[in-house]
Amino acid sequence: MPSSSLTLPRRRRTPTQLVALVLAGLTAIATAWLTTPAMEPADAAPRTIVSLTFDDGNANQQAAVDLLDTYGMKGTFYIPSGYLGAPGYFTMDQVTAIAAKGHEIGGHTVSHPDLTTLSAAEATRQVCYDRVRLSEAGLSVRSFAYPFAAVNDIAKQAVVDCGYNSARGLGDLDMKRGKNKINAESVPPPDPFELRAPPQVETSWKLADLKGMVTRAERTGGWVPITFHNVCASGCEISVTPKVFEQFLKWLKPRAAQGTVVQTVGDTVGGDAKPTVPGPPIDPVPSGGNGVVNGGAEEIGADGTPRCWMRGGYGANTAELSTVDAAHTGTKATRVTVSGYTDGDAKWLQAFDLGECAPGVTPGHTYSLRSWYTSDAVTQFAVYLRDAGGGWHYWTSSPWFAASATYAQAVWTTPEIPEGMSGISFGLNMFANGTITTDDVEIYDTRDAPPPGEAATEASGLQEAPAVSAQVEPQGDTEG
Repeated sequence: MPSSSLTLPRRRRTPTQLVALVLAGLTAIATAWLTTPAMEPADAAPRTIVSLTFDDGNANQQAAVDLLDTYGMKGTFYIPSGYLGAPGYFTMDQVTAIAAKGHEIGGHTVSHPDLTTLSAAEATRQVCYDRVRLSEAGLSVRSFAYPFAAVNDIAKQAVVDCGYNSARGLGDLDMKRGKNKINAESVPPPDPFELRAPPQVETSWKLADLKGMVTRAERTGGWVPITFHNVCASGCEISVTPKVFEQFLKWLKPRAAQGTVVQTVGDTVGGDAKPTVPGPPIDPVPSGGNGVVNGGAEEIGADGTPRCWMRGGYGANTAELSTVDAAHTGTKATRVTVSGYTDGDAKWLQAFDLGECAPGVTPGHTYSLRSWYTSDAVTQFAVYLRDAGGGWHYWTSSPWFAASATYAQAVWTTPEIPEGMSGISFGLNMFANGTITTDDVEIYDTRDAPPPGEAATEASGLQEAPAVSAQVEPQGDTEG
């Protein structure tokens, strides 16, 4: 049989039938949409997370705490525990009160050094001791922020070893619209110990800049940790005004309805707080040995500061601190020149740290402080002590040493170190108009100290140890 194909005639529909079919289809779609339960925004995972973070424990951040409480939001506050109680900084009681309101307390080292400039032992002490002290106050400490956003393998390993769950950097997320720019961190982050964040909020920023960080992240979703420092109306560096901060919170709050929520760093990364780690011990002044590191100022850093030394001073005066070639031994010495003196002093001191530079001391022991000097005015040792928590305090000053046109050795025995103190920093100061040059600085435990040099001028020690003063203001740049 020959093959054949059968073609059926198309069924033609009238205009009335076509309209009926379309209406039936639309009715079915509408019925399905209306009968499907709608997902409320609160039931959905947020597309964009904003973390409001605050560095350095500045006391003026209380204004941000109050505003966050008003708008029902929680922040993350990164605290350098060695600054607690110092002028312009939170006290431990204030920090625990902030945590009691549901805000997160994170670590920021003890004394805010650039961790990338430290040895592994000192970096680990800075990170671990900070977390231990905060934890001992009853705080759950999971998150860390690198001072100055400076991170290398040593800094990162210290954070891991000290039991943190995350560590935040700065400046890795883009602030401007552009092709292939990263505007949000991923959740979960690819590296929780180098969390990406926008640059820190600067004093020049406007409300639009804060909003822009969020709206750019909303295009793709993700996480934006925003970093604030000072919160004040005027006169502060690296700051936001309370007015602008409140405007930002007021704008941010209703965005939760479209999936943008405010959440702490710890809750975003997740994980319970791990056990604390004590960190490397602080060694005392060695038996029979000089405890001052780089006492001859022979090792000079790129900025002209001798390794393990820092510039110190206070009051109304103009001070120039430098290194010079007029050495007692070797090739370098330190010099202080003061002019326009009204009050205060200026001096070179061992860096306020946790043991890499500042010599460790033992309560109940006395110490022989020594320094060679030339000076055109009287001078004295100014002495500071480090407490067990890493905070620094002014302690006492020695009797005066006479001016000397040639190198002489100033020698003074301290009173007994008070209980609770673990480190010392000292230096001959200039507390009048004049110039002093110092070299070959030493400290010995008096139980086994060698005899002073032949040109020594020895001052008698105090009979009783003076009380330790309130905490001194942190030295150096703390912003970051």
